[in-house]
Amino acid sequence: MGEERSVPAVARRWLRAGEGVPAVTVGCALAVVGAGETLVRGAGPHGNLAAVLLLTLATTLPLAFVLRSEGIGRAGTALALSAACVLALVPFRALTAAGVVAQLTCVYVLTRGGRPRLGGLLVVPYVIVALYGTEDATRVVAVLLATLASAAAATGIAHHARSTALVHSATERAFADTLLEHAARGERARIARELHDVVAHHISMIAVQAEHGRLTTSGLPAEGAARFLAIGDTARTALTEMRRLLGVLREDAEGTDGTGTRRRPQPGLGQLMELLDEAREAAGSTTRLIVSGPVAALDPGIEVTAYRIVQEALTNARRHAPGAAVDVELRYGDADLAVRVRDNGPGPAAAGSPGHGLLGMRERVATVGGTLRTGPAPGGGFLVEARLPVRAEALA
Repeated sequence: MGEERSVPAVARRWLRAGEGVPAVTVGCALAVVGAGETLVRGAGPHGNLAAVLLLTLATTLPLAFVLRSEGIGRAGTALALSAACVLALVPFRALTAAGVVAQLTCVYVLTRGGRPRLGGLLVVPYVIVALYGTEDATRVVAVLLATLASAAAATGIAHHARSTALVHSATERAFADTLLEHAARGERARIARELHDVVAHHISMIAVQAEHGRLTTSGLPAEGAARFLAIGDTARTALTEMRRLLGVLREDAEGTDGTGTRRRPQPGLGQLMELLDEAREAAGSTTRLIVSGPVAALDPGIEVTAYRIVQEALTNARRHAPGAAVDVELRYGDADLAVRVRDNGPGPAAAGSPGHGLLGMRERVATVGGTLRTGPAPGGGFLVEARLPVRAEALA
């Protein structure tokens, strides 16, 4: 709205009229007003009222077509209307206020529609008349018209730029939201598949242990055997239902992941050295593993989560801090496992806004009830630090 304040109120109202009122109505209204003004003013210095009336109609009625048409038709009609306005101004000195409004509207419509050069071309004749006109009154009107037309052109260009920016911004936001949602869904599906494999193993062990207890426990009363059998049946039913509900997340029932790669056992901390070796070869930088505390086998879900956090952190370091040295630290505690990945790169400024990798990390850590902190590392670089509970009561 701020750009329109440079245009007089009467012109501003007509600039809006083309959007809210039928174009034919706008053109006819201007023609009637212009004809009335011509009749009141008379035939002018040339004394030919019919010719002046025809010029008045030529400077107003074509606006309806300018407002309704697009492309070459709009441009040609606007040029014809502008030529009629110049003709009415210079030889006949009979340009009406309605014709001025129509001329300004044409300039605005063309520039707002993405034709700034054509809109500027309509201003040029008035600049020429203002500089080289022979009559003072005509030159004054030409100066006024050139000024107002320039303001209308600037307004149209500003509106076009703002509209284009809004469209691009909305498209970029929609694309980013779609990409983020797609990445989140893919990461959740991957987490669910991994947890499915881990939980399925535990449920299978419950069923096996129940069956083993029923068959090997000597002197087991019939009621106890029935309980063991019920436990085994319940575990097998739960396993079947879980596979049925989560099976849709498996892209290929024949054992592939949808990209033609065969499935492998879920990775854990035992495969961490292989991951670090791959990172060294890919990045050509120093990658160290630091382990402290009593090393112990952890719940498979915790190990998968820790492995994926290190994997994603190494990928981010390779992408945003190529060549930077990376330290991977595992600190085993009584209640939790601390996973720290730090690089000596430029820090968060180079990484830009949080991406899909950090989103995946947070989803994984939240799944096992842990905490995650990411941000600048003390002394420079980027730090990813996760704390994952290892006790059974913490995981419950």
